[in-house]
Amino acid sequence: MIIDAHQHFWQLTRGDYDWLTPEIAPVYRDFMPDDLAPHLSRNGIDGTILVQAAPTVAETGFLLKIAERTPFVLGVVGWTDFTATTAANDIEQLAKHPKLVGLRPMIQDIADDTWMLRPDLAPAFEAMIEYDLTFDALVLPRHLPHLRALLSRHPRLRTVIDHGAKPDIADAKFVSWANDMEAIAHDTNAYCKLSGLLTEAGTDWTKADVAPYVTHLFDKFGPRRLVWGSDWPVLTLAASYDDWHEMATAFIPNASDRNSIFGANALDLYRRASK
Repeated sequence: MIIDAHQHFWQLTRGDYDWLTPEIAPVYRDFMPDDLAPHLSRNGIDGTILVQAAPTVAETGFLLKIAERTPFVLGVVGWTDFTATTAANDIEQLAKHPKLVGLRPMIQDIADDTWMLRPDLAPAFEAMIEYDLTFDALVLPRHLPHLRALLSRHPRLRTVIDHGAKPDIADAKFVSWANDMEAIAHDTNAYCKLSGLLTEAGTDWTKADVAPYVTHLFDKFGPRRLVWGSDWPVLTLAASYDDWHEMATAFIPNASDRNSIFGANALDLYRRASK
């Protein structure tokens, strides 16, 4: 199977997408399964992982309902309040849904860079381990040392770093990001998503701009811990679905590695292989 391990749907009238404003006009509209289906068909994509875009339980329920009626959605990465005193029980209840495969606090938008290390979040992370859910780490480069510390506390927490931690490709900032990603790759079992990079490269990107970042992720995480995703429709701020799929495929010339990065790894990461 070929899997897009990171895509979104949203419906503006739901009203909980604080980041989604008219200033980003190309994505300021509804995006639903019928909008994505032609892209999947044209690129031979068999299934997707649908990822939250609003920090509300209501949106998680909205996405799970979409997944129930959309065969190509293999799983949902939702949201819950990790700071709630009921977090462990809330996660237990969410995990009962067969399409709920992971959770994603929107760490990139939290003012406290060390938020993930708060002691009161430990029950939430331990509940994720107990109920076999994947932690999608939506982090920026400045969060990477803290993420490394978090994973040392919870070594059994199955984790994937979204969008390669969003390196600042547009301004060619590489060294610090590269060192921190290498440390996480070496010291933990975390996966990394090969997604979101064109958006970080800006609208006038070239393949040469992105290549060093992809090469570094491949070298450090290897073909068994990289997972391809489109980040559609956010992707459309920088490129088309076809552009990114074609480019990512070209970056991974070995057929066995492509099979892993474009499918098998996602099935393993989100525990879909036997579902």
